[in-house]
Amino acid sequence: MPTHSDAVDRTRMLAVASLLALIVLSLAWELVLAPLRPGGSWLALKSLPLCVPLAGLLKNRMYTYRWVSMVVWLYFTEGVVRAWGDAPPGNTLALLEIALCLSLFVACALHVRIRLKASP
Repeated sequence: MPTHSDAVDRTRMLAVASLLALIVLSLAWELVLAPLRPGGSWLALKSLPLCVPLAGLLKNRMYTYRWVSMVVWLYFTEGVVRAWGDAPPGNTLALLEIALCLSLFVACALHVRIRLKASP
């Protein structure tokens, strides 16, 4: 049976992996895979705010998990809008963004829940 520590570590790894994948996807999408303009787009800067919480997640700061679970919905919304509005391959990348956002949200929510349940 997994211990409290194992569950915290797994949710932490999933959150960090999802966040890193979302950063890489945002950059690749706007610079190489399906940029709005040939040669890349300034929309790649949308990945910068995602870099801010990375240190907090790596340091296991509860506050960071809480606010990331709310901020990720902005990227989820962008993914939903672009999934229905973009042509391929943009809509496929948007669906991947949606999946990564959901993964990040679930990991953060579970992480907070597990840690709060274990605290006195």
